[in-house]
Amino acid sequence: MQVIAGGKHGGAEEFFVRLVISLNRAGITQRIIIRKGQPWSKKLFKEGLDIVEIDFGGYFDFLTRRSIKLKIEEFRPSHLLTWMNRATKCSSRIRTNYNYVHLARLGGYYDVKYYKSCDHLIGNTKKIVSYLSDLGWPQKRLHYLPNFPGNSVSKPLPRSTFDTPENAKILLAIGRYHKNKGFDVLLKALPSIPGGWLWIAGEGPCRKELEKLADHLGISDRVRFLGWRDDIPALMVTADIFICSSRIEPLGNVILEAWAFSIPIVSTNADGPCQLIESGKDGLLVPIDDPEAIYNSINTLIENPSLSERLAKSGFDKFSKEFNENAVVKKYIRLLQETF
Repeated sequence: MQVIAGGKHGGAEEFFVRLVISLNRAGITQRIIIRKGQPWSKKLFKEGLDIVEIDFGGYFDFLTRRSIKLKIEEFRPSHLLTWMNRATKCSSRIRTNYNYVHLARLGGYYDVKYYKSCDHLIGNTKKIVSYLSDLGWPQKRLHYLPNFPGNSVSKPLPRSTFDTPENAKILLAIGRYHKNKGFDVLLKALPSIPGGWLWIAGEGPCRKELEKLADHLGISDRVRFLGWRDDIPALMVTADIFICSSRIEPLGNVILEAWAFSIPIVSTNADGPCQLIESGKDGLLVPIDDPEAIYNSINTLIENPSLSERLAKSGFDKFSKEFNENAVVKKYIRLLQETF
């Protein structure tokens, strides 16, 4: 059984959907408990999965915990896998008349007070696992299981879709419009990238601020704020270079997606990308908050097509070996078998 509250959009929610569907297709019987009204739930229902929707209300919500308890007793799972703080808190220390193994997956440096009653913890980066180990969690109850990106096959979008010239170099960035993503730094780099047009797919509280900055820099004619998109694979195969400008990026899921579509990458050396990318081999790493380093690296790739091709190929090779769907799903199944 898997439990997630989650939000309407986000990398964790997207990976949750992919993992649930992949485990189902691998023959793992599951019951899935999710928050009501999530837009991504349609993909799960389409698979014919056993889905239960509950409220996951606020502080005085006592019904959610009771509902989870009833569904556990009814389904009698061998394992309970909870995602992030809310689902884990609502599912912890539930007394039933039989035993099951409680695993929790962390996608960041969360407060471990929510996880004290769990049997095993999963971190999707090695640094998250190290963080948990440093806090005293036994190594034998910690597990590193990476994410895998979606594997949709898509055709490139016509550049006219977003009013972009045919000869422009498309620079793609993806994420919430939030200060942690460093899109302001990327905008400050764009004036020094002649011929570069920036597409930013996402949504968030800083959108108006970023639009004003683009106007102030005189680059609004070369920036496209795309909003939240469900066609990320199509954007990936259309783009010439992928940019991760994050100040804080514990995971680096976007790096895996770019590798999967053989796109050369320029990224800051935030935690997640720094653990994945070998700079100069399968991407280029630059310091955080450094517009000059970003535009120098992007211009280097634009001016050296052979370097771009080599970085993209090496990234795809690493993805294929370590982060493809089949490899990661096998690791999850192995963990379920070893902890039963």
